[in-house]
Amino acid sequence: MTAGEAIDFVRHHGVVLASGKGPVPRLAETIAGAPIKGSWWAHPKSREIFEVFQALGASDEVLVCRVVGGKISFVHRRLWPALVRVADRFPARWLAQARQEHSAAGHHLSRDIAFPQWVPPQVLSQARRLTGQEALAALGTWAAGAQADAAEHGPAAPARR
Repeated sequence: MTAGEAIDFVRHHGVVLASGKGPVPRLAETIAGAPIKGSWWAHPKSREIFEVFQALGASDEVLVCRVVGGKISFVHRRLWPALVRVADRFPARWLAQARQEHSAAGHHLSRDIAFPQWVPPQVLSQARRLTGQEALAALGTWAAGAQADAAEHGPAAPARR
C-alpha cells in the first residue's frame, strides 16, 4: 500500500485504527492483507506498515490521535470539525495530536500537541456550525458509544464553544 492509497483508505472510512482492536477498520491488517496475530512489528510487512504510518503522520489530511478507545487512530480532515464539535465526549488526551520524531541521536520520540492547540481556526469555525447530532452522524456509529467508553478513562475534553 502506498501513502496515497493509505490516505484514500482513511478518507473513505473517515476514522481508522492503526492496529488495535476496535469498532473501526484497522490499517495494519489492511496493509498485511489478513488479521495480524500479536504485534504488527513482528509481521513480514512491518516495514511497509511503519512507512505508511509515518506517511500518514506527515500528511496534512490526517490527524493522528487516540480518539478510538485511547488507541492510535487516523482521522481524515473532513471529520475534524465533527470531532471538535463533540470533543466533550472524549478524554482530552485522546484528542491530542500524536507526533513521532527522531532525535539527533536516532532515538524515537513521541510528542503530543494538546487539544485544542492543533485545531486550525477554520476547523473551529466549521465545528461551531454543526449540531452535536450532525457531528455524531458524520463520525459514524463508533462515536455513539464513545462517551461510555471514555468515562472509564478519565475526564473528557473541555467543551468547545
